[in-house]
Amino acid sequence: MKVSASFLNSSNVPRDLKRLNETDVDYIHVDIMDGKFVPNKTMPFSEMKNIYKFTDKRLDVHLMVQNPEKYIPLYAELNTEYITFHVEVMDKIEEDLELIKSYGIKCGLAIKPNTPVKSLVPYLPLLDLILVMSVEPGLGGQAFLSSTHDKIKELRALLNSYHSKALINVDGGIDNKTKKMCEDCDILTSGSYIIHSENFQEKIDGLR
Repeated sequence: MKVSASFLNSSNVPRDLKRLNETDVDYIHVDIMDGKFVPNKTMPFSEMKNIYKFTDKRLDVHLMVQNPEKYIPLYAELNTEYITFHVEVMDKIEEDLELIKSYGIKCGLAIKPNTPVKSLVPYLPLLDLILVMSVEPGLGGQAFLSSTHDKIKELRALLNSYHSKALINVDGGIDNKTKKMCEDCDILTSGSYIIHSENFQEKIDGLR
């Protein structure tokens, strides 16, 4: 199991990124919110781009925004492995996935808890990653929704039926207990469980 660490709830981002850089975490999960697609808003790119000063880990970028095409070229400049945006934007999805790929970056789609997995079907041939939200997007520290377990199983069956090699990433309320409901996924994204601990590596080990 790979682990992606989110710093969304960090009270000291430079310090926590440096601490994460000393661990063997696979990715740094970067949450981008525009205040439109979700109510909250994250720091602008002019500040976010300084991530590279504190970590050389590959980035797993999650765009919770209405217009992904505005953000894709910016985050393509960084040490980015994946750029994921939401299927619920319902506009220019294929075009934006192709835009991500044009930068040589892996592309993904995220789905909210109430979005059916079948909504992903038209885009499966293009996808490298699917981000299953196990909480409502836009706010860190929420409790894991138990219905996510069945959703992951349904998604895995769907991917198998279409012979898709897309990885499944689960994000929201992930800790050493809720990970047991995510056995069919490939990547666990965890924020508060890691960031609010004394020993980041210990928590990361507990998720693998």
